[in-house]
Amino acid sequence: MPDNDNDGHRDTIGAWTKRCYLAAREAMEDSLRPHGLGATQWYVLYFLVEDGPIRQRELQDRLQVERATLSSVVGALVRKELIEQVPADDDMRQKLLRITPAGRALWRDLPDLTQIHALAFDGIDADDLEVAVRVLRTATARLEQYRKERHT
Repeated sequence: MPDNDNDGHRDTIGAWTKRCYLAAREAMEDSLRPHGLGATQWYVLYFLVEDGPIRQRELQDRLQVERATLSSVVGALVRKELIEQVPADDDMRQKLLRITPAGRALWRDLPDLTQIHALAFDGIDADDLEVAVRVLRTATARLEQYRKERHT
């Protein structure tokens, strides 16, 4: 007979990983809301500022979001005139994204989100953090490999 007591599921590494992610995401959203941005919009701007123009498909792979989700986010940023979407030089069917001067100006005014990381992890032993990263990296690689095998 299955155990219907869910308390055991609340104290697993998976549950805590999700809770930590959601808490960090909420803190990020709270910091960005006054600037009219959401977390995924911030990540789009981040990649464009750090890496320069990028194909929309490549950005989708980096962000690991659905095509429709990214299209919606990109559309919102284009309407706000923070980024522009132009055909790629080598393939007019591909969309190249690049940040606009207004996008760069907004980026300079955005809060430093490293405070969220510091709030969460400052004071935790470096060896503990190293173990946590190693465990999560290994688990993620296994799950990605499993998904790849199921979809081929």
